[in-house]
Amino acid sequence: MRDTTHRLVTFDLDGTLVDSLGDLADSMNAVLARLGHPSHPRAAYRRFVGDGIVMLAERALPAGARRDERIAECVTAMRAEYATRQTATTRPFQGIPEVLSELRSRKVLTAVLSNKPDGPSREIVDALLGFHPFDIVRGARPDVPLKPDPTAALEIAARLGVEAQEAVFVGDTNIDMRTGRAAGMTAVGVTWGFRDEHDLISGGAHQVIHHPAELLALV
Repeated sequence: MRDTTHRLVTFDLDGTLVDSLGDLADSMNAVLARLGHPSHPRAAYRRFVGDGIVMLAERALPAGARRDERIAECVTAMRAEYATRQTATTRPFQGIPEVLSELRSRKVLTAVLSNKPDGPSREIVDALLGFHPFDIVRGARPDVPLKPDPTAALEIAARLGVEAQEAVFVGDTNIDMRTGRAAGMTAVGVTWGFRDEHDLISGGAHQVIHHPAELLALV
């Protein structure tokens, strides 16, 4: 870790703060079934998610069905399906509420940045993490590049008056590690999410942790 005081922790959402794999997998599998395509085991979605809803649809569709029109149809159906079940089984990971509480007591700024669409991101945070007053919550927006582009992460820091070197970016995929690196922030990978430690290291993680409480020693 860098020898500095960290004033801001920005978290990824899915696989970092909340375990949403079941609801994502069940929603997409329901869409695939309606479109006449085979479904996938939940474990497969660990690799499908993370790059936004368009890439999720493309990866879930059979190779022969990955035409622009079919992908767009799948995306539209997924948005509608997921809206009906986005918090059916999704819950915060064990230890996350306590870590958020401690960060607040230390007056550390906190934010959420997800590649999930902005509306569902905010709704899930409000529904499941509403006990914690995040300073900023951002999901995917049409006018801002998705992670690993650092634009959104740097925008959050700038709005909160924090320099990049004073910020930690926490996530469970190499996408998040690449985002933190590109933004000039400290990239912390977590192994309780959807990807493994190798994925995090390959993305350039400065540090890898295995339980939420370990983050407190790094901030």
